Amino acid sequence: MTSDRIQIHCDGACAGNGRRRNRGGWAAILVHKGRTRTVSGGEPDTTNQRMELTACIKGLESVKDGRAGIDVYSDSAYLVNCFRDRWHERWVRNGWKNYRKQPVENRDLWERLLKLVARYDVSFHKVSGHSGNVLNEAADRLARAAMKEARPGA
Repeated sequence: MTSDRIQIHCDGACAGNGRRRNRGGWAAILVHKGRTRTVSGGEPDTTNQRMELTACIKGLESVKDGRAGIDVYSDSAYLVNCFRDRWHERWVRNGWKNYRKQPVENRDLWERLLKLVARYDVSFHKVSGHSGNVLNEAADRLARAAMKEARPGA
């Protein structure tokens, strides 16, 4: 029996995380009613956290059935904990400042992601990275391959 919920398995990767002229990659694997679709891409001059968020955003942007519930699986505590612990509610309430009263990093991506999440019934699930989870491992391979295609900036 197949679930009516869409599964999105997403991952991000970055070589030279946070350094100049680095490369990042992201990937999402969507599974729904026995069908699988992948999306991936790379970006220069980025961070691992940005790639994790981008993977989730691109996965959600690829959803065609707006009525289906969505389960997002990620090995990113940054992504999953934000929704589990509702960090985003405090950020918005505090004018996009974190608990240290500093600007929230990656606000542009968080705002895009929050708009997408508001459109669907989304549940976030933390998975252990590099622990044999087949779809997480596949998303990791796709993200790493996409990372290699990104061209670092000047």
